[in-house]
Amino acid sequence: MIQSLWSLSGQRALVTGGTKGIGKAIVQQFLELGAAVFIVARDNELLQQQLANYRQQGHSVEGIAADISQPGIATQIIESVKTTWNGLDILVNNAGTNVRKSTVDYSPADYEHILNTNLRSAYELSQAAYPLLKAAGNDHSKDSKIVMVSSVSGLAHTSSGTLYGMTKAAMLQLTRNLAVEWASDGIRVNAVAPWYIKTPLATPVLTNPEKLAGILKRTPMNRVGEPEEVASVVSFLCMPASGYVTGQTISVDGGLMAWAY
Repeated sequence: MIQSLWSLSGQRALVTGGTKGIGKAIVQQFLELGAAVFIVARDNELLQQQLANYRQQGHSVEGIAADISQPGIATQIIESVKTTWNGLDILVNNAGTNVRKSTVDYSPADYEHILNTNLRSAYELSQAAYPLLKAAGNDHSKDSKIVMVSSVSGLAHTSSGTLYGMTKAAMLQLTRNLAVEWASDGIRVNAVAPWYIKTPLATPVLTNPEKLAGILKRTPMNRVGEPEEVASVVSFLCMPASGYVTGQTISVDGGLMAWAY
């Protein structure tokens, strides 16, 4: 009984941005916990390399190269999932991007790129995946899961830029709305809000000694997080062990949001 609560065996998961950073760590943990994973990523060469590697290890994995910032791509992705499995149990909206500028320096192109990548993709994929997630919950007498990978930048100012913070905050409200609206359909919706994690997106900041010192000074645990530490929380939110948890945001931040002074 205990083992079944802490497993993803038999689950079918779609993970966006699954070839790098937090997304890659989520994919690896899901596979090791028994899930079949469908990866979405922009870099087709890297995607194919990783798919081949996972298959050599005996895992059930599929994928498609796609730019989730493009309007309408969500429908194509879900159609590919339907062709592959004809079902879906887990959606992880992980893919994201950032352009660090002061507010007055952002261009309309910056605005469109960041909002489309971080927010629009999460909304449209959740919307497109809804019929599959609802059907999976009903058929298996279990719940389906959506997890949004947001950021502490959606909870407080973190010098990551207005547009990034806006999109990450909106993801948290999307989480709450969907959790309430879709609870009766057997769909749980939660979010994680990481602080600085060792990922390619954070590299330009973490390799700056002055900025890194400032980050560590504000972090009670006095270190930067690892992708696997975020992936573990995402995995928990998709397991039966978290079956009564929905509409929540869990900060994975080394204590940042708990430290006022």
